[in-house]
Amino acid sequence: MTATAPRTTAPSTTGSRTTAPGSTAPGSRSLHLPAGSAAAGPYALEVTPESAGWGHTGLRVLELPAGGRHVLDTGPDEVVVVPLEGGVTVACDGEVLPLAGRSCVFAGPTDFAYLPLGATAELTSRNGGRFALCSARARRRYPVRYGPAAAVPVELRGAGRSSRQVHNFATADVLEADSVIACEVLTPGGNWSSWPPHKHDETSAVETELEEVYYFEVATGPQGQPGLAYHRVYGTPERPVDVLAEVRDRDVVLVPHGWHGPSIAAPGHDLYYLNVMAGPGPERAWRIVDDPAHAWVRGTWADEDVDPRLPLPTHRPDPEGASPS
Repeated sequence: MTATAPRTTAPSTTGSRTTAPGSTAPGSRSLHLPAGSAAAGPYALEVTPESAGWGHTGLRVLELPAGGRHVLDTGPDEVVVVPLEGGVTVACDGEVLPLAGRSCVFAGPTDFAYLPLGATAELTSRNGGRFALCSARARRRYPVRYGPAAAVPVELRGAGRSSRQVHNFATADVLEADSVIACEVLTPGGNWSSWPPHKHDETSAVETELEEVYYFEVATGPQGQPGLAYHRVYGTPERPVDVLAEVRDRDVVLVPHGWHGPSIAAPGHDLYYLNVMAGPGPERAWRIVDDPAHAWVRGTWADEDVDPRLPLPTHRPDPEGASPS
């Protein structure tokens, strides 16, 4: 692939992962977080504005055992609770929201809960599971809300080998919120998504300034073989950043600025990623600019069919507490 800021030194190899020498941010923070490397306290993953070295966006992944309970103080953040696997009941501000969840991230959209800043929430799960807590620093307080899975817009984006499925559950035009923007993307094995590469690191009529978290899950092979994917981030001479990461299940890549894409799913291994974004501007919007070297790709989609594997099959489990599973 062509990048506007190509690497000038050989990549380094650590174990089975190869990353570009610039896979750390200019301030020396790593932008590729292998699974488990950012665990903290009760969280299997904890990315905060402070740990990321930026100002607005966060993501935690909470793992609860059967019968587990967790108390969350949102503090200065608004939070969207997204079941990755299993169901959970969220109690906050006098509201009790049972989230049915799903069997896994490849089982279709899930219901979710929105929590405002300055709130205390109790999360309980009868059968256990994993739950993403997408967060952003907020200024205005919105009410606690339930988002049903059936109302999540499902978009088939791209065509041919650029086909992917997008669940726009917390985009600016779908969920009323102060600053958080979030969506899920599913890419069939062998396809490229986040393509063409794009950026959103300036404020203009065609672009909004947003930090972004990519949280990945990779489907296993038919006998449970672990899969992999690749993700690219690159900058400009004025704002350099350079990441070429071999990502595995539950890895994270941080995008503080710059062009990002593609996210490449290995053949035989479907790829999921959760995007969480927020930024400093008063306008909550996702406006992007494509890398001019690759923007022409969008014009080819009109002559191609969407990958026939999409949309991916969906399965919705019973509501939390309504079945013994």
